[in-house]
Amino acid sequence: MELKVFKTDGSETTRTVSLNDKIFAIEPNDHTIWLDVKQYLANQRQGTHSTKEKSTVSGSTRKLKKQKGTGGARAGSIKSPTIRGGATCFGPHPRDYSFKLNKKMKRLARFSALSYKAKENNIIILEDFAFEAPKTKLYKELLNKFNLVDKKTLLLVNESNKNVYLSARNLSRANVVKALDVNTYDVLHADTLLICEGSLSKIDTLTE
Repeated sequence: MELKVFKTDGSETTRTVSLNDKIFAIEPNDHTIWLDVKQYLANQRQGTHSTKEKSTVSGSTRKLKKQKGTGGARAGSIKSPTIRGGATCFGPHPRDYSFKLNKKMKRLARFSALSYKAKENNIIILEDFAFEAPKTKLYKELLNKFNLVDKKTLLLVNESNKNVYLSARNLSRANVVKALDVNTYDVLHADTLLICEGSLSKIDTLTE
């Protein structure tokens, strides 16, 4: 797949790049995408939620009322789940939500997500660039050149670029990651994928 390379001012260059068909032109596998996204979201969960059962609730052990003759149900503990301030029945407890997904499936899911973006023509190749200082205004101007200010974007850079990252950090719909660190969720979450020209070689190494 051939794509034109754009400058940061929105104009076209005379260069084109060829996307790796093993990454951007495969038949997407929706099930692996679902599994990878499920694992990613599960890993974001802290799992620190906790509730108290009858044995951990603070309260008296005195029997509330006599067993018979009241015309109501038997009540033997103020810590019962049916009484306000009592225990929680079948409530959550601290746990680890993470689960294992093998590397081949994760790689297939990532390539499937990238292939979807290529198939939908939602990939823009940018020439390599850097900012002299971190300024949100500069990154917003770049997005404005491509009419992407109101859209969710993901920029893949060749290597860690602190000024570019900090410039995009205050924009809720913009995300910047290193090409080797891209994951399935980030790709699918973005409406448009921006790829720096120099990071394509890094992406190609994902097939190895």
